[in-house]
Amino acid sequence: MAEATRDLFSPSKKLFLLDGMALAYRAHFALIRSPRFTSGGQCTSAIFGLLSTLMDILNKEQPTHIACAFDTSEPTQRHIDFPEYKAHRDEMPEDLASQFPLIDRLMDAMNIPTIRIPGYEADDVIGTLAHQAADQSFETWMVTPDKDYHQLVTDKIHVYKPGRKGGEAEVLSVDEVCQQWEIDRVEQVIDVLGLMGDSSDNIPGIPGIGPKTAKKLIAQYGSIENLLDHVEDLKGKQKERVRDNKGQALLSKRLVTIQLDVPHDIKLEDLERHGQNDKKLKALLTELEFETVGKRLFGKSFSVASARSAVAREKRHAEIQQSLFEDPGEPTTLADVKHTYHVVDSPDQRSKLIDRLSKEKAFCIDTETTGLDPRSATPLGLAISLRPHEAYYVVCPQDAEARAAMLAEFVPLLSNESIVKIGHNLKYDLSLLKWNGIDVAAPLVDTMLVHTMTEPEMRHGLDTLCELYLNYRPIPTSQLIGEKGDEQKNMADVPLKQVAEYACEDADVTLQIAQILDPVIDEKGMRQVVDEVECPLVPVLVDMEYNGITLDTKSLADYAQKLQAEIDDLQARIYAAAGHEFNVDSPKQLGVVLFEEMQLEDNPKKTATGQYSTREAELERLAGKHQIVADVLDYRNARKLKSTYVDQLPGAVNPETGRLHTHYSQTWTATGRMQSNDPNLQTIPVRKERGREIRAAFVPRDSDHLILSADYSQIELRIMAELSGDEAMMEAFQSGEDIHTVTAAKVYKVSNEEVTREMRAKAKTVNFGIIYGISAFGLQQRLNIPRAEASELIHNYFEKYPGVQRYIDQTIAFAKEHGYVATKTGRRRYLRDITSKSRGTVAAAERLAMNSPIQGTAADMLKLAMIKVHRALRQGEFKTKMLLTVHDELVFDLYKAERDQVLPVIETAMKTALPMQVPIVVEMGTGENWLEAH
Repeated sequence: MAEATRDLFSPSKKLFLLDGMALAYRAHFALIRSPRFTSGGQCTSAIFGLLSTLMDILNKEQPTHIACAFDTSEPTQRHIDFPEYKAHRDEMPEDLASQFPLIDRLMDAMNIPTIRIPGYEADDVIGTLAHQAADQSFETWMVTPDKDYHQLVTDKIHVYKPGRKGGEAEVLSVDEVCQQWEIDRVEQVIDVLGLMGDSSDNIPGIPGIGPKTAKKLIAQYGSIENLLDHVEDLKGKQKERVRDNKGQALLSKRLVTIQLDVPHDIKLEDLERHGQNDKKLKALLTELEFETVGKRLFGKSFSVASARSAVAREKRHAEIQQSLFEDPGEPTTLADVKHTYHVVDSPDQRSKLIDRLSKEKAFCIDTETTGLDPRSATPLGLAISLRPHEAYYVVCPQDAEARAAMLAEFVPLLSNESIVKIGHNLKYDLSLLKWNGIDVAAPLVDTMLVHTMTEPEMRHGLDTLCELYLNYRPIPTSQLIGEKGDEQKNMADVPLKQVAEYACEDADVTLQIAQILDPVIDEKGMRQVVDEVECPLVPVLVDMEYNGITLDTKSLADYAQKLQAEIDDLQARIYAAAGHEFNVDSPKQLGVVLFEEMQLEDNPKKTATGQYSTREAELERLAGKHQIVADVLDYRNARKLKSTYVDQLPGAVNPETGRLHTHYSQTWTATGRMQSNDPNLQTIPVRKERGREIRAAFVPRDSDHLILSADYSQIELRIMAELSGDEAMMEAFQSGEDIHTVTAAKVYKVSNEEVTREMRAKAKTVNFGIIYGISAFGLQQRLNIPRAEASELIHNYFEKYPGVQRYIDQTIAFAKEHGYVATKTGRRRYLRDITSKSRGTVAAAERLAMNSPIQGTAADMLKLAMIKVHRALRQGEFKTKMLLTVHDELVFDLYKAERDQVLPVIETAMKTALPMQVPIVVEMGTGENWLEAH
């Protein structure tokens, strides 16, 4: 039935009844040649197909009421009347059976009632409810591929057969059923089915009578009963078959007749459609690894990485424990292990300990404090371990002055560059000591960072590592201070003996884990990234976080007023275009205005809940159709900037220092890029004027300083040239030519002088797009050009830069063979999906394979530069301080008197951080604020 015909139905009460079993079977076997599996091996074909059908129905049909019925395992009247009913059916495939609990969870998350009535099949339940609904003025659609339901169709009851592979659904009403079955009345479907039988349900019918003959006989005689009354009119073999199988024909008719009187207590009003439970649905889609569906429902931020990582973690956990223990058994605790822990609480004891430590090559240190913020927490003690099962707890005096004096005793030890300091999440401990006047020097070994490098997909908490590598369960923090909440105590409230034992245990197990992980670093070829990049970076970040940056809160307050005026003006323009006021921030109200009132598009996209989609990508596509769309995008941008940055940043200024101190995380991304948070300074948009004005509020510490920005130029393109070794690309960089102009000349096959601004802009998109595995379709969308032109640009690119194509092919091949790719320093990116059964999943993994070494090497280069610059500033005793890192940029408080001397030092350090054949360019600028400098 055509789509247009379905649009004729516009009842106020629309009930959709789904045959869950039939739909699940159909979806499962539709994908039998290329089934879907999670990374843990759970088949998801049926649930994926059922969810797709559901989303189509909710989006396109917008039912007011909905439910899903399932068969049960109990025998029905059909089984009693005919024990052979469905007896020949194969047992349900295990892969399908395992999905039904997940289907139930899906229905629960979608807030769709599920119905099971013991002793009755789904079609009986649906038939009963459909006729009950018709009596209450509902229009009902029975969602099923099963032809038996055709007998139930009336002027208010229809069959809704979902389309295949995204095709349109087929809707059958009375006329369509009669035409398809070649009958006069819908109820004659039962007679045709009874005569022809059904091999899948083991319903015999009359042997030798198939669909064509059954239709012909019922068209002539009207029913099975009338046919049997006129059996003598038949001839030959047909007469014999009908006469000999009268009882079987009547039995078959009973078996195929759907019951309309199933006893139940279901109220139709209870089937009213409500919105989905976002929390449950998001969790289930994550577990099922439905990335595309999740992004469609919840936006680009949705990711199934956590689910895949959980599976990978469990598998890797088992592998590691198997390699370490013959039989791990139950984890041991401190009570099971012989240990010697000492409390050090006198000057004499401290002196002896420091003397002993100064003769060691390495020791493990852990601080015990009153809180989680190193800037405000008070040190309670230092736990130090030199040997497994032996540790010392140095008690800090309560008096601030005495505590400072005690900590100062450890300065020669902690600043000794010949002793390795080991710890877990060392940046916290070093930050705490920094805020208490103590600098800790490298070399360092941070077991959290080492484990992040060697096992990036696992959890890195100390408790996890204890169980993983030591089969040991440490004292839980909650045992000392209670669970999180208002009643939770502070470590300062816990008796010294308990705190000492707890802290010593942490230092002890960290030392043991470090010893186990050390050979793993070499086995995985990660010595350089661990010893030269990540661990030496810790004290650099500690100093940067400590330094902070000055924020001009007055200029931000003024800008907030300016932004609010822009927001008000945009809102007024939006109201004027719409002809009335409404909540612009409400996607639902905005959708109604744009697509119902203003009718900007004939067939607008909708979300799974039936609302019009007003996501940014959708609005950007429509921006040229009416000024209101551009104004809405502008309004959203201004609102986000104001609420996220302009209003929030002043509140993040430390009242004691008057400066903004962000936190940097080294374990944030798989590529090695860092993330700043509390506040996040790396996401301040700079492409638009509004975002750039926020940077103008970041200013020098005083009149003796300027802001200095030092930024790597086109670093990822240069690294691609280095890694690929492409001669043409290398030559372009070595000659100092503009790479985008060179590329434009090559892909358009013209001279450099003939390259237009438009050609260069397109070539720039191709240059950066290739790094991220852009396709012809992606390039077409990005540049708004014909697909043929996009394909030609990419073809010409690889023709002129064959080394890049070779690099991509070799990198992907390496990933498929080894399961990972690596940066120049040895940082690995594991790609378990590179051998997936799903073509789409493999394609995504291949894009990561080609991009990760480039992004990761750029991240490593920046980190090496930070280490080198930090060391050079210290050795030169410069007053210039490194404050921030954002992407490929470093930001400094530049002491004006040092300008001529320090700029070359910083530039040289950055250029030589990771030696390459391709020349590295650092762009530097200074100014009275970050915007001017950049």
